[in-house]
This record gives sequence, structure tokens and C-alpha cells, in this order.
Amino acid sequence: RDLHYPLRRQRQMCIRDRLKGLKIIDLTTIVLGPYATQLLADLGAEIIKIESLDGDLFRAVRPGRQDDLGVAFMNFNRNKKSLTLDLKQKQGQEILHALIKKSDVLVHNMRARSAEQLGASYEALEEINPKLVYCYSPGFGGLGKDADAPAYDDIIQARSGLTALNANAQSEPQFIRTIAADKVVGLHLALAVAGGIIQKERTGKGVCIEAPMLESMVSFLLSEHLAGKTLVPPEGELGYDRMMTPNRKPHKTKDGYIVILPYSTRHWTRFFNVCGLNDWASADKVVDPVLRSENIDALYGKISEVALTKTTSEWVKLLSDQDIPCSNVNSLEDVLKDDHLLDSKMFHESFHEHIGGYLEIRSPFQVNGELAHESIKDRLAPRLGEHNHDILLELGYSNNDIENFRRKSIIT
Repeated sequence: RDLHYPLRRQRQMCIRDRLKGLKIIDLTTIVLGPYATQLLADLGAEIIKIESLDGDLFRAVRPGRQDDLGVAFMNFNRNKKSLTLDLKQKQGQEILHALIKKSDVLVHNMRARSAEQLGASYEALEEINPKLVYCYSPGFGGLGKDADAPAYDDIIQARSGLTALNANAQSEPQFIRTIAADKVVGLHLALAVAGGIIQKERTGKGVCIEAPMLESMVSFLLSEHLAGKTLVPPEGELGYDRMMTPNRKPHKTKDGYIVILPYSTRHWTRFFNVCGLNDWASADKVVDPVLRSENIDALYGKISEVALTKTTSEWVKLLSDQDIPCSNVNSLEDVLKDDHLLDSKMFHESFHEHIGGYLEIRSPFQVNGELAHESIKDRLAPRLGEHNHDILLELGYSNNDIENFRRKSIIT
């Protein structure tokens, strides 16, 4: 182990040094793009968040102790610098272009025509920096008729089929109670940036990658729900049977609810054996994977029947001892007290002079066994235009230039 330590340490530092060397210009707003760039910031990339003079609209979402630092904005924008620019003015675009010359990546979640109007199209920026990795997430991909249509999370949840899939008992479509489309597509956008960086390193050339919201969510949802219509001609309907069956649900216990999810043949036989249902444990519909899939609703129904015989804690103990997947059903309040999350330091209290005390959700990543937030000093989400002066000085502008930009309302 000691012989390999220097090599592991060198590799660990190499990963961090590469991430820390990346400069990303972030023109994103609301949740989708900021979530993507925060993931990259947590891994060490330098993120310069460019905002209009009014700021990202998400800054105002309450609650919050400062007008420009709502808690939701804080949770998606740590470890970034803020530069305000009026990109509708020529000098504002010139400052953006000066940044692009010295940057590796540009990210945005605007429509293509909006980016073009602001001097931020790929064609314009590629001329300035041919090695630029340019990644963006419009609502709809450029090949379709709705390429220029506006879109937010609710629109994409509805258009992708997610709200219908989440219908209630009265068949009324329901939104998922999280910003699901923005965050799922945000992961796609972060992956696009990573892929673009790899291509740049291998070829020395830049690239433009589109990760549109609707297409990304449809790909995400239909990977399993295309189901029988995957085959031509179709051999079954849309919808993944294991998820569509009415008995796949949290099961009622003596004192609450539990999720019990035997998956492999071993799980199922162990489950029925510990329940004293030996005839079920040896039945063909349990031990044969194909027959099990065809009878999955009946099997889940049997779980519901036997779940009522014990308390939730009794089930968790019994099934965990048998290595059968199970979980109590946490409320949001319970999540903050979850033993595993407390052990893994998922939440930690911080203090900032403008905010006071606040609870931070750490990056989920570990880098070679070390938590990302322990290797990179966390910064609170920036105040609007907090880094204007420093960034512009680094670009070579003088104090007089910067004051002139303020007078012309090019920056705040």
C-alpha cells in the first residue's frame, strides 16, 4: 500500500489540477444550467456566472435573508463568481468576447436565437476561440418545429409525458413535486460539458453540443417505458410493467409504511422464506425470472398482504439481516435526520457575513475517497455583480474603464 501511495496521490492531484484549470463562462439562469455548472464548480472548475443587470430571476425566489440571495439560488450557485453584463449593448458583448478568448467552456440554456441576439452564438464565439467547448440546453432541439418555443420545467414535464405518468387515482395528471426536468436535463448538460472537454483534449478542437430539454427528458423516460413498442411490429404496450403495476407501492405495516423490493431470485426466495411462505419461495412464478416478470403484480400484492403483520422497524431489521432491499418511507424532515446521511456529512452548517447561519447540502461526489467539499473550499453563492471589479481588472480594463462601464449601465 505504501508503494502505491505516491502514485495515487499524484493521480488525485492531477484530477483536481485539471478541474481547477477549467474556466467556464456560465450564461445560464433559473435551475437547469446553474445545477449543471454547480456540479462542475464542486469538482473544481472556475465558474464565471454572467447575469443581466437585474440578475438571475431565481435570486428573488423566497425565502431568503437578502433580496439577491434567496435560499433556492444559494443552493444552485455556490462556488461561482458573478459578473453583471448588459449583453444588449455592444460593449457588453465585447467584454464577453474578451472572456471567451481566455476560457475553455461556455454554457447557456437560452434559445439559439436569443444567444445570437446577445452576441453569444456558437458561430460568433468559435471565431474568437476555435477551441471553445460550447454546450447549451434550449427547451426544444434545433431539428424540430418548436426550436424557438419557450420552455420551463412544468412545460417539459407535461410535454415529455411525465405529468401523465404521475397521474393520481382519478387519472388527473400531476407534476412531480421537484424541479425534475430542469435537474435531469442539468445532469445531461454537465455530461455534455465533460464530453466536450474530452474531445477538446484529444483533438485540440472545440465543439458545439446541444442538450435540449424535451429530447433529454423523453430519452430519460422512454428508456424503459417504450417497453413493448421497442419492437417492430410492437409486442406489447407502452409502459414498464414493474412500474405500472398498481401493487408496486409503499406497503402499509402495523404502524406506518415500508418499501420492500426483492429483485433477484435470491431476494424473492429469501423474502418468502423469512415470511414462512415456503410454497411461494419454491413456486415457478418466483424462481423463474420470465414467469416472475409476467406475474409481478401478484407478487407485489402478496408483499402488501404480509407487510401488515409487522411494524416498519421489525421489517427493516428482518429484511436488512437477509440483505433484501427495503426502506422506511422518509418525510423531508426525516431526510435531515437520516442516520446514513448524517454519517456521510451530507448537511453541514456554515456562516456568512451577509446571510448569517445557513445549512448547506454538500456535493455528493467523492474524489479518490475524499469528499469534494473538503478538497475545494466552498464559497457562498455570489451577490449580484460581486466580482465585477476583479474579473474586469484581470481582463486588462482599468479602474476608469470599469467606472465608465457602470455609468453606461453595462455593469452594475
